[in-house]
This record gives sequence, C-alpha cells and structure tokens, in this order.
Amino acid sequence: MCGIAGWYLAQGRNRDPGDLDRMAEAISHRGPDDRGRYADDEDRLALAHLRLSILDLSAAGHQPMASDDGSVVLAFNGELYNYLALRAELETLGRRFHSRSDTEVMLNALAQWGPDALTRFDGMFALAAWYPRERRLLLARDPLGMKPLYYTSRGMSGGLAFASEVKAFLALPGFDAQVNLHSLQQYLEFGYVFDAAETMLADVCKLPPGHAMQVVAGRAGQPYAFFTAPPVLPAAERSLDQAADELHATLSQVVQEHLVADVPVGLLLSGGLDSSVVAALAARHSRVATISMGFAESVVDERGFARTVAGHIGSEHQEVLIHHSEIVEDLEEKAWFFDDLFADWGTLSTRLLYKKCRDMGVKAVLVGEGSDELFGGYGTFQSAASGRGPVAWQLFQLYRRYAGRRYGGQFGEFSAIMKGYLAQRGGSMFEAVRMFESCRQMPNNYVMKVDKASMAVSVEARAPYLDRRVAALAYSIPSSQLLGEGTDKLVLRKMADRHQLLPREITWRAKFGASIAASWMDDSPQFRQYAQSVILARGGWTDRLGLRGAMTDYFSGKRRGYAFPRAISIFSNLAWRLLLLELWSRKYLKSPLGR
Repeated sequence: MCGIAGWYLAQGRNRDPGDLDRMAEAISHRGPDDRGRYADDEDRLALAHLRLSILDLSAAGHQPMASDDGSVVLAFNGELYNYLALRAELETLGRRFHSRSDTEVMLNALAQWGPDALTRFDGMFALAAWYPRERRLLLARDPLGMKPLYYTSRGMSGGLAFASEVKAFLALPGFDAQVNLHSLQQYLEFGYVFDAAETMLADVCKLPPGHAMQVVAGRAGQPYAFFTAPPVLPAAERSLDQAADELHATLSQVVQEHLVADVPVGLLLSGGLDSSVVAALAARHSRVATISMGFAESVVDERGFARTVAGHIGSEHQEVLIHHSEIVEDLEEKAWFFDDLFADWGTLSTRLLYKKCRDMGVKAVLVGEGSDELFGGYGTFQSAASGRGPVAWQLFQLYRRYAGRRYGGQFGEFSAIMKGYLAQRGGSMFEAVRMFESCRQMPNNYVMKVDKASMAVSVEARAPYLDRRVAALAYSIPSSQLLGEGTDKLVLRKMADRHQLLPREITWRAKFGASIAASWMDDSPQFRQYAQSVILARGGWTDRLGLRGAMTDYFSGKRRGYAFPRAISIFSNLAWRLLLLELWSRKYLKSPLGR
C-alpha cells in the first residue's frame, strides 16, 4: 500500500523537480516507510512513490521499479493477491526475480504482456507504468475502485499530472483550485459525486474503476474498460446450494491470499454478517486477531455480537471504545482528509479506529466492505425487485430514496445512468441498482471512506469481497438467489450455514444500521452550536447556494425539512453536507496545501 504521484509533460515543457517532491510530501501519510523518484528528462516524465511496506520489507521492494530489460518502469499503489501464481507463470516464460515483492511480479507481467496484463491482476491497485522505448505512460485502476487515481492538466501548461489523492495537486504552482459546480450539485443531493470521471475540483478527473488510460506526449487518451461485470447466470443453470458452494470456494481462497503479509494483519469485526464471514474463513487458515469498535455515550453497541463471533472462531479479540469528543475534536483539521469531497461521517470514526489499530502494531486489516453492494444487502434492492409501474416512476422513487429529497436537479442525469444500466443488464431494475451501487456509490463514497480513513494513518485496508474473482461471481448470481426466504444476501447466508462458519444467530440476523454522528446535529447541543456557527457564517456556501432560510429554520427548531413540493426534505442531511463543504473549502480553496 502506497501513494503515487507524477507528471508527463508535452514536448518542450519542463517543471521544477522540486514540485514533484512537494506533491509527494502532500500525500506522505500514504507511505511513510520509503520514498523514491524516477525521471526521464528527455520525455519530461517524472514518477514519485511513497511506500507503506507490507510485503518484502527489504530495499528490494523499492519503487519506482524498473524491469531488467529497461522496458518498463512502475510506480504501484496497492496489493496483488495472486502474485505467487503469476510469478510462477512468468518464471516459466524466462522472467527473473530479485525480490519477494508483488511489485516485481506486476512489473514483469506488464513487461511480458503489456496492458493486457491488467486482466490477469487480482488485487487492489492504482498504477503508473512508463514504457520508455515507446514513450508511453499507462495509468490503470483496479476493477472495483479500491485504490484511487486522479489526474489533471490544470496549471500544467501542457501535460498531465496524476496522484493518489487530489491534495497533491495543490503543491503545483499554477494549480488554481476551484469547485466543479456540476459535482457540487451531486454532492449536495447524494452526499458524494456519482459522476464516473468528475471530482469536486474543476478540471480534476478520477480514473473510473476497472479502467486504464494511455498517455502519449503528455496528452491523455480516452479511458477504456478492461473489466466489465459478467452477465447474470439463470437460476436454472446453477442452484442456490451450488452457488453457495462456489462462493465458499472462491471467497475462502481470496481471504487466504489477503492474509499474506510480512507485518501483523488484523480483522475488523463488527458482528454483522459480512465481517463475520471474512473472520470465520480467515480463522480456518490461521490464528487471527479481531478488533471491534464501540461508541461511548451511545445506545448503539454491536460489540456483543462481535464477542460471540470471536468466541466461536477462537480469535484473539480486542475492543476499541471511541468517544464523541475524539471524533469532533479538530474537525476542521480532519476535513483535510476529505479531499475528493464526500459526506460520509463514518470517515471520522473509521479513521480513529484505524489509528488505534496502528497504535496496537497492526499495519494491515481485513474489512467487510462491498458485500451489500454486490449481494443485494440494502433496502433499495428490495424496492427495485418489487417495483411496479412505469420505468420512469420506479426511477423517480429510487432517486428520492438515494437523494433524500422530494425532487432535485440531478434526476435527469441519474435517470439516464440508470437507463443505461437497464439496457446493459437485460432490463432488470434489480441489476441496474446493483450496477449503480457497485460502480457509482461504492467507489465514490463507501470505498473512498475506507481508503481515505486508513491511509490517513498509514494502515492498509484489504476488502476480500471486492476482489475481482468474488465480484465476478456475485454479478453472475440472479436476484432470486439473493433476495428470498424473508432475507437479503441469501446466497451468502446459505454459504455460511452450509459450511458451518458462524452461529445461526449471526448468520441469519437482520442488517443493523445507525447514523450516530448524523444525530449529533439534533442531539448534541455543543456540536449543534458549532455546526450552526460554521454553516450560518456570513458569506459562506449557505449564502452562495441560497440556503440560509432553510438552515435558519433548521437551527431555530422551526422545521426539520420542507414539505412537498419543496425540494429539500431532510435538513439534518443537508446541514452535515454544508458543514463539511465549508470546512473542506477552507482547506482546499483558500490556502497553499490547505494548511
């Protein structure tokens, strides 16, 4: 796990080499163990790498790394879980290795097969591969978007800059950070930017999950997909029990590979189905350490379920108690980690949990993210499966559910995206929702939370459900094997049941969800007063967006939202988004490097 940054300039252009060092320093939290750089002066190509050492802790894993024949130079952020199998195959083709690192395997694969190697990688990654003989740069991002990769030509005067986090671009002289107003509207309605390429900053793009891009002479080509969701397999071709057994075999192998590391690995255990399945499978391969989180001053507490699972699988179990004051303390400083702005408050508590893991000496953790989106774990899936009426009406109801509004300015765009997914997935509304959840919401909101929160404190978070092999299998499972018998994620529960992974009360318990921090707007007088002072500050975003009346009504206690047909339905959601928007703007729009 690491951070990468760099640029590729057009012919005749140049930059101060110190700019690259400043870009790297801005994201130094991603890789505190080692730092490297590479420059090809003839082609104005520069790469910087920051290493968080997880595999092969020796200097042999240093990056950027060049192949023996000089055909490829690689800077890579992430983990390649099938690297041992790939290494064996490459050795039969005559490739030699000088380390035990997955980086060298990826490097040789790119040298051997070129961009076609991307379809062979099982892991999480964002990479920059330079082919000096062809004067070509390849940028790529893993199929489920676990690792981010941003790029921009803004302020470059001919050329392209790229990095693992948006904040690296603030280090470039001439980069004038401005808000992307189109993205701002998506953020206000959905709490994140669901556009496939745009970010919260104007002229800063993200490479979509499962996409690659060629850059030649400093000019970016059109991103292209190297991974697409496979079609659904009819239920008649594979029974529910067969699907459960296939899932068990695949997920068991994936979890085993995710445990490979040269540093201590822990498992975050909530007590819910998803993380419990991962922990149970891991415990069948090795002795595991599990960690669960609880919130002080809250009636919401799942630690009892986590203790049940830990006792069942025999893990070394620890609990972390997080206090309200720890999360809201220095909130303005913490806004620095929301660089491609999204409003998931859980980033704050999750970052604190990862920090406590790091303090315990745990440098890598397995997490349960991705299961709900791939296996139909949200209420939106049930609504989609049981929807009635014209397609336009069903999409409008989904939009209201996602946006928390009566209606709004993003419905047209949302509807167009969903109709595209309907066309791709045989007209199934369930499948369209699964595509939106896994291709838009997950990488731009939930998985982004995992990456930003973990890397902020130099911890690697591994998500077995988001492995390409697990995702491909999940996409092939029909809705009839995911929703049924009065529950969701049916195939996952059947798998746990058939293979006796967990106590029955864990396998079949209903999903639990609670928004603790969001309630602080209403329940904590101290936090409410602080939020009010920021949100209603004169000249801020609340005024610029014409929302002072709504927010004044909210904080005065007059109303919690506007009734139909007014657009804003839930004021507490909007207040939280405006709070983070204002704090984020102070870091990203008003001062060098936001500090």
